[in-house]
Amino acid sequence: MAIAIVTGSSGLIGSETVKFLANQGFEVVGIDNNMRAYFFGQDGSTDWNAEQLQKQLRNYNHVKLDIRDKDKLFELFQKYGTATKIVVHCAAQPSHDWAAREPITDFSVNALATLYMLEATKTYCPDATFIFTSTNKVYGDLPNSLPLLERNTRWEIEPSHRWAKNGIDETMSIDQSKHSVFGASKVAADVMCQEYGRYFGLKTGIFRGGCLTGPAHSGAELHGFLAYLVKCQLTGRPYTIFGYKGKQVRDNIHSSDLVSAFWQFHQSPRPGEVYNMGGSRHSNCSVIEAELMIAERSGRKLEFTLSDQARQGDHIWWISDVAKFQTHYPRWKYQYDIKTIISEIVEATAEREKVRL
Repeated sequence: MAIAIVTGSSGLIGSETVKFLANQGFEVVGIDNNMRAYFFGQDGSTDWNAEQLQKQLRNYNHVKLDIRDKDKLFELFQKYGTATKIVVHCAAQPSHDWAAREPITDFSVNALATLYMLEATKTYCPDATFIFTSTNKVYGDLPNSLPLLERNTRWEIEPSHRWAKNGIDETMSIDQSKHSVFGASKVAADVMCQEYGRYFGLKTGIFRGGCLTGPAHSGAELHGFLAYLVKCQLTGRPYTIFGYKGKQVRDNIHSSDLVSAFWQFHQSPRPGEVYNMGGSRHSNCSVIEAELMIAERSGRKLEFTLSDQARQGDHIWWISDVAKFQTHYPRWKYQYDIKTIISEIVEATAEREKVRL
């Protein structure tokens, strides 16, 4: 049976990938040591999701392994060898603020471990597709230099700008900007994935995500804005909006739509290719707009305070242009818009938190 290896397998994108590939008939090996609990405390723990996957899927093997342990990681890849047909690398330290506390930990997880993953793939399963979940934070705070206009509930780009219609494409520079420590470690991993594709011919695909979200997200204050916002709104937990009057815009893509993009890439890999991947103009909102949609769906208002202090390197306005990916893979289509995404997260959060809607 063909093997799929998925890191961060209990997280949002990892678990969605596990379920999808298991349904495609793969024997899925999931690597996850619940380091999110170390990063974000109990809010970020993914143990509940790991347990669900093991109960639901007969062709799933969960491995509790730290991807920074090169020897054990290589042993695992050697065990499955060329039977491994796809590697999806989702594991990461994903927070700006947390990375600044422990830069060495952040870099070892995001950059060094990605190098280990690439080298293990090249050594033991060089024909496998290697998919890397990168981030739009590789562009640093350069998007904040765009001509932005303040509207009633959101910031918007000046209508005459070339990125106004579809969003920001892959031609934006990743240089000469403040990335945050997290953004810098992801740049290192992103470029290394490109290099293993272009230099060594590995079938690497790099997906620079906007806001990746969905009902399986273990949202925490420092990461997973939409899921954490829903959790606070449903449970009455106070919420702080950092900077930009809550009008900062994010494009939100459902985990299922992202994983279906992975699958399209796997069918016809383009080694070393980079794609901006988010909700685009199809699915986006500001924090204020999200709060209003959550209230409409749940009947509950958010208790929040506005802070003038924005997070370092945070984007005021980000919408991904996914046209490049859609041109390369025209069969890929969105299945979820922002209202559907929020409705799913509200329902799943209400069930987990035992909140009656």
